[in-house]
Amino acid sequence: MSPERPTLPPVRLNSEAELARDALTVPLLARAVRLARWAGPDTRVGAGGELADEQLPEAAALLGYAADDEDGPGYASEAWRVAVDTGLVEITEEAEEAEEAEEAGESGEGDGDEPEATVTQGEELALLTSGSPQDVLSIWLTALDTVLADAAVPDLDDLVGALEEGGEIDLDSLGWDPEAEAEFLEGVLGNLYLLTVAEDAPADAPVPLPALAASMIVPDDMGEPSDDVLEQVSDAMMRLDDQFRLLEPVGLVDFTPVDEALMAEAGEEPAELSPDEEDISRYGMVRLTPLGLYGVRSRMLDAGIDAPAVGDLADKGADVLLAATADFPEGAARAETELWLRQHQPLPAARELLGAARGGDEDAPLRRLRCQQALSLVGGEAEPALREVLDDPELGGLARVWLTEHGAADVPPPSEAMIYWLTIDTVAAQLAAEGNSEELQGLVEGLAQQHGGFFDTAWRVDHPATADVLEAMGRLHPDKKVAKEARKAAFKARSAGR
Repeated sequence: MSPERPTLPPVRLNSEAELARDALTVPLLARAVRLARWAGPDTRVGAGGELADEQLPEAAALLGYAADDEDGPGYASEAWRVAVDTGLVEITEEAEEAEEAEEAGESGEGDGDEPEATVTQGEELALLTSGSPQDVLSIWLTALDTVLADAAVPDLDDLVGALEEGGEIDLDSLGWDPEAEAEFLEGVLGNLYLLTVAEDAPADAPVPLPALAASMIVPDDMGEPSDDVLEQVSDAMMRLDDQFRLLEPVGLVDFTPVDEALMAEAGEEPAELSPDEEDISRYGMVRLTPLGLYGVRSRMLDAGIDAPAVGDLADKGADVLLAATADFPEGAARAETELWLRQHQPLPAARELLGAARGGDEDAPLRRLRCQQALSLVGGEAEPALREVLDDPELGGLARVWLTEHGAADVPPPSEAMIYWLTIDTVAAQLAAEGNSEELQGLVEGLAQQHGGFFDTAWRVDHPATADVLEAMGRLHPDKKVAKEARKAAFKARSAGR
């Protein structure tokens, strides 16, 4: 496999216009917008830009929380922080007052008051209504950064309890490593992304919280998890339950929390996980929203991770298309190719694809397979391009297959050498695409059965992958006698420099 190939399956994203509409309806961002439109010169804030305590009841009421709702001020404070971080509001310290305060502090004079700040609406607020979808999504991504940072912080009550006499947070007594906690959450989101974009993943299916927690804790090579590992999974699951509750209002996930009946009573151990529980949803279920897929992918790209999206290659050349889709799952490769073909006229597209499929390098067989699959989506307008390569040793067999399948007249029969070359090329492509799959095993059995003396001729085929293909046939064929013949043929091919 080429090191330049993507390590993640391509994701199918909604259009930026659809994603921007989703972002504008996100509860947390909507609350931040309401506070930004309410804010003005009379709004008082603290030294860190947070809303002053006396302003919180009014802000909470503006967001629709009743005066006796204990959570209202907290939601207002969170929405205000998002408004500040995203630039929906701007906080500027009056220059003269700041200078006077500084001079007073140096001379020991002054009344000790903090310099006042002026609150104004930020330029980004207008972008939410008049900007492009990219502008809206950029603001949402900043909001997501803020919430992810909050989600990686322990409960505030624990933080207060961990304060040392000097006013510093004792992270050791809290057992909290900020960097490790942030990395854990990023890893969880990465695993959730992988589970979502996998080729065999059910569409929009949520992931059980225990399974997601186990994906971060249980080693791949571990058989039956130990009690200690299960306890770690349980702890991680409860931590994720808290974090996803914070992440849902920003539109990253759809989340069904852990059933409170399963939550531990105060001072007791968390409820043991029961994988055989009839209703696994009681342990929490989570899925990335379409906006969440976009958000996690954006963070991966910022981190230097190759996270392709279907449609990325629509404006690229056929050489890039075939090279990139060579390692895509079949469904994603087809979707990407269909988008590429919409940008090209059939006949020039066919010629470009055929030209990009040539080559004797290791990846060439898989490129030709993707070329063949792409050409199957092109109509009869492409016929002249296929006839032009009938005598090409690498593409002639592929061209004959296409012409025959499309009912073309006067298709010259292939030579025996071309048939064997195409067979080796096809098996080499399947090996690269799927490895030792059941489908390939069936192909190998069929070849050996249909062509008597196949191996006597196959080892002579002048193809770079001949020896590797014959070795693979020796591994895959269930008949020991046939497998031995394949291995002998592979040895002959290697001795002949094939």
